[in-house]
Amino acid sequence: MDPILIELYRHRFSGVADEMGVTLRRTSYSPNIKERLDFSCAVFDGAGGLVAQAAHIPVHLGAMPASVAAALAAFPVWRPGDVVALNDPYEGGTHLPDVTMISPVFLDDAGEAPRFFVASRAHHADVGGMTPGSLPLSTELYQEGLIIPPVKLYRAGVRNDDLLRMLLRNVRTPEERRGDLAAQRAAHTVGERRLRELVARHGAEEVLAYAAHLQAYSERLVRAAVAAWPDGAYAFEDALVLDDDGPAERVPIRVCARIEGDAVTFDFTGTAGAVDRSFNAVLGITQSACYYVVRCLAGEDVPVNAGCFAPVTVTAPEGCLVNARPPAAVAGGNVETSQRIVDVALGALAQALPGRIPAASQGTMNNLTIGGLRADGTPYAYYETIGGGMGAAPDADGLSGVHVHMTNTLNTPVEALEMTFPFRITRYALRRGSGGRGRHTGGDGLVRAYEFLAPATVTMLSERRDAGPWGLAGGAAGLPGRNVLRRADGSEETLPSKFTRRLLPGDRLRIETPGGGGHGAPEDGPPPRT
Repeated sequence: MDPILIELYRHRFSGVADEMGVTLRRTSYSPNIKERLDFSCAVFDGAGGLVAQAAHIPVHLGAMPASVAAALAAFPVWRPGDVVALNDPYEGGTHLPDVTMISPVFLDDAGEAPRFFVASRAHHADVGGMTPGSLPLSTELYQEGLIIPPVKLYRAGVRNDDLLRMLLRNVRTPEERRGDLAAQRAAHTVGERRLRELVARHGAEEVLAYAAHLQAYSERLVRAAVAAWPDGAYAFEDALVLDDDGPAERVPIRVCARIEGDAVTFDFTGTAGAVDRSFNAVLGITQSACYYVVRCLAGEDVPVNAGCFAPVTVTAPEGCLVNARPPAAVAGGNVETSQRIVDVALGALAQALPGRIPAASQGTMNNLTIGGLRADGTPYAYYETIGGGMGAAPDADGLSGVHVHMTNTLNTPVEALEMTFPFRITRYALRRGSGGRGRHTGGDGLVRAYEFLAPATVTMLSERRDAGPWGLAGGAAGLPGRNVLRRADGSEETLPSKFTRRLLPGDRLRIETPGGGGHGAPEDGPPPRT
């Protein structure tokens, strides 16, 4: 193994995934993909092991290997031009809006098995279900939208038009979905072409060998990093708050992080059972969150691939909140529960690595979906997540107004939003002073206010509205978020963290996102931000 070639192939493979992402963005239809970049792309070896990923969304990429494994299990035989699509959370998916596509890469025409796979996962702004945007206050999976098990959308390059018609008939915005699915396939075409060009230039033997070398190299780096952590068992607990139906209910998530030599196990025994809400998470989401935490602590120079995951084991009782079984609802598990899993994993490891772990960040994605009809009678569905405060680090203030942890998207630009949808933004600003005080201060949240120009159904899935993100080492918690509705008649209502409302022209919704926790004793730090 040549160390120079290792670095070259690291960038060659990740460059393939990056170029797939550029293609997907440029050819997509929906603002959620084109503007917010709510998608991920990756390259896998012929056995389904991750070789490289673009720097996209952690909650997608850590769970995408399960999608490839499900596709391989469903289809032992592949031909050039095949494309498998799926979104079933219990067959390799995460939640229904995230549609994953997988394509084989053959290196010649000799009929051998695929030597690589390329994959993309994109959040489609609507896949049917109870409410526009397909992130409803559901109680079972069937209410959340169209469920797609692993199916071949293309067979040997020929599109299955009957299947496509069925998919599009079950969504509110069929032409947008058609365009975004086509964009994913276009990204795969680019990925396949670039991998074959790489083989044509350097030879199949070398390219395949360095795909394996990269995985082994990443595993050695992560094991070396974990081996430097103090052995022991470190427990931590946090909770989700379900407040959409009656009194608020705290649902605990408990983890014990066991460090033994060069490996770490995250054991979620003691976590609450699955709930009759949409905040259950499949095991792939829980694994993804734990992989993300270890990858962040292992150092910036570790190539992200299957080797990173080998030293990490994740266990959770079957049927609990973080290892749900069908037909449990999971729409919010991917976006909200994943954030809390990161919080508890970091909280546990903070006991082992007190000088390296930040205070809690906003701990929510502030998921907002809006849907209805435009003036011409055509339906629309809008989805976005809203940034907030990052937790302060032991040696630095937290960043303000950013997406944190399991999301890595942008906010939809105001101009793109107002050009596309019948509502407008009346305020978009930092929420000054919302970060927790400390020797280092947590980042501030955001204020984003919407005025509706036509009737709309609005659903919000958010967290950290009852108590703010926790501080560390004596730092204060950040301010909790708020969801406030001001009706056109001037009446005002503070809404729960999770709600669905029918809004009318002139109504205004203001989302105030949480600030990050502070780090270090507040008396030793600066005054609150003003």
